Amino acid sequence: MTDETKNEDFKNKRGGDHSHIKGWGIDADPKNDPTYPVKKRTDEEIKGYSWERPEQQQSNIEVLHSIERPNITSVFGTAAPPSGLSGMIRRYAYTKSESSYGRWLPLVLADRVGMVEGVLDDLKHGHIPNIYKERGWNSEWKYNRKNFVIKAATAAALTTAAILLLSRRSKK
Repeated sequence: MTDETKNEDFKNKRGGDHSHIKGWGIDADPKNDPTYPVKKRTDEEIKGYSWERPEQQQSNIEVLHSIERPNITSVFGTAAPPSGLSGMIRRYAYTKSESSYGRWLPLVLADRVGMVEGVLDDLKHGHIPNIYKERGWNSEWKYNRKNFVIKAATAAALTTAAILLLSRRSKK
């Protein structure tokens, strides 16, 4: 059994120049494969590379996509389009490379901001959210009581400190 896979088998048949992406095609040369020459290549492992692209889903809302992709994926979710402050943070994050902290840290921040925006939206519409249940604090109290108490004490201390700091500034 020999390795009959050629570099031409790994060419991008759908078009597009991806040479600007650092490391693109690094695995195209079988001699650069860490398993070469031990691994015996077969056609079975590359059959999945030749699938037909599904029909493009129509988009009537903003869909964020990676700067490493020339277009949006064929199918995508539209349940929560970017909006508000969290949407602004997400738009900024999507201007960065997927391998960058400058992308992932803002996305984590956008999730937290989105949670606060959701609570404010509930309050605006007259619904008082049950944060205790929604955050799973019943389970936390039941199964992880020590850490729950530590988190609650820390939150209370930070809230108290913030209130004291703000009230001192307002008196001046």
